[in-house]
Amino acid sequence: MSKKEEHKLRSDLEELIQRKEFLLDKNRPIAVEKRHRKNQRTARENIADLCDEDSFLEYGSLITAAQTTRKSKEELIQKTPADGLVTGIASVNGSLFDKENSKCLVLSYDYTVLAGTQGAFNHKKTDRLLAIANKIKKPIVFFVEGGGGRPGDVDFDPISIGGLDIMTFANYARLSGKVPRIAIVSGYCFAGNAAIAGCSDIIIATKNCALGMGGPAMIEGGGLGTFAPKTIGPADVQTKNGVIDVLVENEKEAVAAAKKYLAFFQGNLANWESEDQSKIRSLIPENRKFAYDVTKIIETLCDVDSFLELRKDFAKNIVTGFGRIEGNPIGLMANSTKHLGGAIDSDASDKMSRFMQLCNAFNIPIVSLCDTPGFMVGPEIEKTGLVRHAGRLFVNGANINVPILTVVLRKAYGLGAMAMAGGSFHESVFTIAWPSGEFGAMGLEGAVKLGFRKELEACKTEEEKNELYTKLVNELYEKGKAINAARVLEFDEVVDPADTRKWIATNLNSFNLTNENTNYIDTW
Repeated sequence: MSKKEEHKLRSDLEELIQRKEFLLDKNRPIAVEKRHRKNQRTARENIADLCDEDSFLEYGSLITAAQTTRKSKEELIQKTPADGLVTGIASVNGSLFDKENSKCLVLSYDYTVLAGTQGAFNHKKTDRLLAIANKIKKPIVFFVEGGGGRPGDVDFDPISIGGLDIMTFANYARLSGKVPRIAIVSGYCFAGNAAIAGCSDIIIATKNCALGMGGPAMIEGGGLGTFAPKTIGPADVQTKNGVIDVLVENEKEAVAAAKKYLAFFQGNLANWESEDQSKIRSLIPENRKFAYDVTKIIETLCDVDSFLELRKDFAKNIVTGFGRIEGNPIGLMANSTKHLGGAIDSDASDKMSRFMQLCNAFNIPIVSLCDTPGFMVGPEIEKTGLVRHAGRLFVNGANINVPILTVVLRKAYGLGAMAMAGGSFHESVFTIAWPSGEFGAMGLEGAVKLGFRKELEACKTEEEKNELYTKLVNELYEKGKAINAARVLEFDEVVDPADTRKWIATNLNSFNLTNENTNYIDTW
């Protein structure tokens, strides 16, 4: 046998190679160019950016749309490659974590194929990947752009009416709390594609996205009017209402955010840097009435560049996100005095409750930075159902298994402060306070007005009343400031702010986090 004959490919292998050529972007120039004109990337470009080099193993690449009675086999192969869904297993962040911990399942609807719609066969392929995820318990990254269900898959018409027995949505939802699930949204994402996004742990979205449970055709078909796609659930709406967790400029930034988020669930980092902790001492104003930026405290406390904030534009009175201390992943939640003075309302309660569930499901300890006058009060706030929303916060705090580490930055008043610590200052693994801390059953001003009403009303002049009011407030502050309140052991210690990171790191290294949690994570 000659060398030339020895290296000649078998005909069946040659056929496979030729068939797979139709999948490649380089052989679909018109579709790719159209995509690039919109300043968006193809499904395969996004996957290549997400996954470690040469690590992506594709599943189900040879399927096509279920439309053989409408189109020829050749046309389906050319125009509906992979039935508009690219799926497989890959390594993500492999340079940071070992091979086992970096393994991830990746799925991406392909908008260049029938607008990224959900076809009969790509539903079947999705279910296959979800079953694998359930077996090997590995994270899922899902690029979900697309127009929802596809009515044109006529091959299934004799055996299907509405496709209401499809298992994809139940299968994906059932993985809640079992594996981390990230949805990435760019461009239009409607109906079934949006349902996948809404079932995910977090949604990372680009500024050009439109995300809604019904697209233009469905809205018009329901007699509700005619709307341009970009007006249905645009990014500015879906960030303010809390649907989108992380908003980015484009798909490149979305992939980078997904890799950063995913890393928190892949393990500890051996290499890390920290800020000079003495800087943290000056980040709270000496005037107790002044607001400040709590994210600066978080970023100084955490390892350099490790903090990733979630739902930034929703319930701004609470900051939630993930970071690291000495390479260890932590969840962070903090009152923001720049909004409602750090008081907790219904939206903030929901934001924290779900975040606690997310941390609990995947064994990530929670650091709580408390500076709150308590829960919001008044007739208007009660119209939002605060009683139940606040109750949800207490129930979640009392029933999670991961540790809460509470740091009182300044105000710690009433039920709101207790909720920040999981329901009680003795519910936390530790509750420490900075010297700026102040404690009480309710805000000082309210306590004086309520508890000393008769004395204040007995004052003869407004000047006398103001003097007495100021005197009483100062007396309560002196009694409740951290260094004095520490005498009765409602909390554990008053610390130099520069030692906060040391307290957290020491306690993080004391836990054996092996919680086998089977609970799902609320979508809201």
